[in-house]
Amino acid sequence: MNTVTARPDGTGTQRLGDAERTVQEDSIDSARTELLRILVEEAKRTGAPVPVVAHEPTGQFPLVVHPDGSVNPVEGEPVPERHSFTPATGAQELSPTAADPVETVGEDASLVSTRREARSRSFLTVHEDDRPASSGWRGFLARIGFRTEPSAAEKAYRADTRAVSAHWPGPRTIAIVNGKGGAGKTPTTVLLSALFARHGGSGVLAWDNNETRGTLGWRTEQGPHESHVLDLLPYADSLMLPTARAADLAAYVHHQTADKFDVLRSNPTMLPHQQRLTTADFDAVYAVAAKYYRLVLVDSGNDETAPHWLRMVDVADQLVVATTTRPDHAEAGRLLLDALRDRDSHSAALADQAVVIVSQADREEASAAEIAAGYDGLARTAVTIPYDKAMRTPWLRLDNLESTTQRAYLAAASAVAAGL
Repeated sequence: MNTVTARPDGTGTQRLGDAERTVQEDSIDSARTELLRILVEEAKRTGAPVPVVAHEPTGQFPLVVHPDGSVNPVEGEPVPERHSFTPATGAQELSPTAADPVETVGEDASLVSTRREARSRSFLTVHEDDRPASSGWRGFLARIGFRTEPSAAEKAYRADTRAVSAHWPGPRTIAIVNGKGGAGKTPTTVLLSALFARHGGSGVLAWDNNETRGTLGWRTEQGPHESHVLDLLPYADSLMLPTARAADLAAYVHHQTADKFDVLRSNPTMLPHQQRLTTADFDAVYAVAAKYYRLVLVDSGNDETAPHWLRMVDVADQLVVATTTRPDHAEAGRLLLDALRDRDSHSAALADQAVVIVSQADREEASAAEIAAGYDGLARTAVTIPYDKAMRTPWLRLDNLESTTQRAYLAAASAVAAGL
């Protein structure tokens, strides 16, 4: 099999039969250009098309390079228009194609079944994402003038991005739960918040609803103050007044400059009995959060009987069960879903539509896919997150994660958005 491999550091490898050739350029796109030039030369030398599989960091991309310099992707998708590639300059010219057919409508009334049908037609078209490919070899070909359809992987990425970018009529609340500490609730809260804020814009709050040394404040950026939920609580009523301003909240929440969401901290230096919220306290804080934020993600504690934990479930629109690949974490999540189904109809609906996010916390543990499969029939869907050592850093930021981890969390956020 003929193969070419382009790497992010600008190196590339070409294997044609038993012959191997390497290139060294200053970028992955430059490596692609050089590899393509060599393929065109080989096709001209042999006078026959050269089939090749291009290997990318995100997957494989079969294509055929023709002696005339044209290139065709090979997949089960419509073949794009062929262009000619000139190795010396990278210029291209469009091959002649037939003009698009023009639909005509006669005056015969039989062409329109009913007047209502005719009146329902619009001259406006539905806007769809018809952009050419932008990543991998397909994106490279598109950038040099080949009208290339995005791959299935890129289409899935765009669909997930659109889902996470959505805005809903009225605020939405996501509760991230698991009765076991260390199951990944806080990292899940941080990264989902980052994705919803980055793609959907401002108005995202991550709230540490935990009286037992919640660490959301430790894993995120601190603002120019040390305020936490108990500092906001006495001012909740004044923040609900018509004269209150959104900017007033900056005294109580901590903005994440890179990931674009706000954090409402608990105080991990206080004992649980010193900062346990009552149901009324929770309602007061939640009223403020729902007034000023379009999306509230609540990082919960481990006490599933606490009034503020139960009230969080009452107001939630979507439940997320966070778990690592440790069996005790997964079992705690399963038991929690069972308990919610027995609590009331709202809790049962949340459990049935829950999204489970399984993080591969250690390479030696059971696979995330195995744990996710165990939730089949217990939740709406289960999404897996690969092992990533950056998850262990004290300050958790989206940009610090591997690209595969970021992609997995985007898929998880898309699954959560589907329930909103």
